Amino acid sequence: MSQTALDPIGAVGPDVIPGSPQPRGFLFAFVAAWFGLSIVLSTLAGASIPKVFAFLDDDAKGLNLSIVAAVGGVVVIVITPLFGRLSDRTMSRLGKRRPWILGGALAGAVGVLVLAGSSELWQVIVGWAIVQTGYGATNAAVHALLADQIRMSIRARVSAAASAANAIALIAGSLIIAALPNELQWTWFVVPGAIGTVFSLLLFFRLHDIVRTEKPEPWRWSDVLSTYWLNPVKYRDFFWAWMCRLLVTMSILTVSTYLLFFIIDRLGVPAEDASGVYATVLIAFTLTSILTTVAFGWISDRTGRRKAIVWISALLSAAGLVIAALAPDLVTFLIAMALVGGAQGAFVSVDIAMMTEVLPTFDEAGKDLGIVSLSFQVPQVLVPVLAIPLLAIGGSGENYAALFIAAIVFGVLGGLAVLPIRSVR
Repeated sequence: MSQTALDPIGAVGPDVIPGSPQPRGFLFAFVAAWFGLSIVLSTLAGASIPKVFAFLDDDAKGLNLSIVAAVGGVVVIVITPLFGRLSDRTMSRLGKRRPWILGGALAGAVGVLVLAGSSELWQVIVGWAIVQTGYGATNAAVHALLADQIRMSIRARVSAAASAANAIALIAGSLIIAALPNELQWTWFVVPGAIGTVFSLLLFFRLHDIVRTEKPEPWRWSDVLSTYWLNPVKYRDFFWAWMCRLLVTMSILTVSTYLLFFIIDRLGVPAEDASGVYATVLIAFTLTSILTTVAFGWISDRTGRRKAIVWISALLSAAGLVIAALAPDLVTFLIAMALVGGAQGAFVSVDIAMMTEVLPTFDEAGKDLGIVSLSFQVPQVLVPVLAIPLLAIGGSGENYAALFIAAIVFGVLGGLAVLPIRSVR
């Protein structure tokens, strides 16, 4: 296929996209790829790696996890916009995005194998960096397809379906880790890694990609720097939507990153049983998230409104986090996390659609959506760094209440960030 003419997003109609008609099964493969990437990245970060540290060195588990999360976050911050921009410029018979989907999935699988055999902190760091690099490349290409191949008139619903797939992946991943034997560490990594790789390859085979025939302009060092930057004054709405996503992500990550340790230390669950309780909490969180994702995705597309839904999610999340921080028992904590899950579902139902509607142009959608991804990736560095002093407040054990207070503040600020946006209702 020849290179499609690319127009500014604001200049095209809601059913006009630069990508080509897709074969049957593309939308399923697209959503399945989101599921696969989520099951490998979320499960490894939230269950597999914390479980390794809980068994290796219980006293240092919080610090070790913070180090690994911060290093992995830095890697993703560097590679995501860069790989997105390189995919914009890719000239291959396979297309612009497919080489990155394939190569990233295979590289990520190598990192999974490194993690499977890790028994030292430095080995986990190396393995996680490879995983984040590989699957990060795939993720950048998959995100770019939202602008390439998904019509604006159905974008919120497709985004909602992808977000629901992510939510289901959280449950599936936690149940998988809980079911796998405690003495077979390698399975905690290989099983979710295999699922992520297979679903990424499914999209590779079902995607009718854009093939670039025009040679891009020569690559300059200034292009490398601009890969990580969009002028916040010139693209004001994009900046505020980006800040909203960053702050809401920080709110959720502040709780989810240390959830397994909260269950062990705050709720008093033995480490051997904590994976099962963790799975139960995620089920409560995810079921409500799926319900609100579908409901608010439909409402958003029908009404064209995004900002009001973000506000509803911020209020629900703050209420749920207050209850969770004060929860005296597991039942109360489950109810609180179900409320937070509902809030998160409402947010993600419009989040991605809102971001694509404030992109400057289609022709650099991979780069711009890479910058969008930074709003999710930057918190992976900031949260572990901020968590170290927050957990140390008081000096007697890890202060999880401080983490929850920080999460509430981030969520409220994220809701406020949508108010200055003008081009989205």
